[in-house]
Amino acid sequence: MDCLPAPYFQRDFIRDGGRAQGMLLADFHAWRLSVLACGRYSSAFAEWSTNGVFAIIQAVGWPIWPLILASVVAFALIIERSITLRRARIVPAGLLENVLNDLRQQGVSLVMVERVGAHSPLGRVLAAGLRNVSSPREIMKESIEETGRAVVHELERFLTTLGTIAAISPLLGLFGTIVGMIDIFASQGVNGANPAQLAQGISIALYTTGLGLIIAIPSMIFWRHFRALIDSFVIDMEQQAIKLVEVAHGERRD
Repeated sequence: MDCLPAPYFQRDFIRDGGRAQGMLLADFHAWRLSVLACGRYSSAFAEWSTNGVFAIIQAVGWPIWPLILASVVAFALIIERSITLRRARIVPAGLLENVLNDLRQQGVSLVMVERVGAHSPLGRVLAAGLRNVSSPREIMKESIEETGRAVVHELERFLTTLGTIAAISPLLGLFGTIVGMIDIFASQGVNGANPAQLAQGISIALYTTGLGLIIAIPSMIFWRHFRALIDSFVIDMEQQAIKLVEVAHGERRD
């Protein structure tokens, strides 16, 4: 039923001055019923918005708590990794060019190495090469590879946890489905089914299955996205480190 404002009827009454009083009263009562009905709908929607989540938790019971914990952890990890794994923070543009300019003009110094190493993960890789710039090419390359493995390990932090959540969330939902099916079968008695227990079993089965998929799908998407992002960072750092080695040993000028 549409909610109509009172002035609507007043305008009609003014425009149609000859309208019968009974027609106006009928329109007024229709408007009044519309307002009351819309008020009930609005109140019901507000109550559902406020208490809907808690009602679901109460209806499902304890099988939903592992899924809620998994969702909170997954959300926190996605936010943390999205903030940490930014290209401007991991492989900032122009760092290698600045390092090469300082290397050509001033050479390598302890202050320069410490400044580059504290700059970014790419700076740590380049600083490892600068510390061994006077060593043979193989030694310089090995030091860069060793530091690079440590940097990649730090970039992949928490990804195992996120991937585990993506893998086990559907299993937790399946576990809740089994618990719900047990309640459904337990509701069958000699005198027939217990409607309350039957409804609770169905709600447990459906809510846990749906929530498990809702958690697993975004977690898997972000896990694959972060993996691909880290792979692109590794390739970029390898290319810049090789360029540093070649320029330091006079094998490359640009």
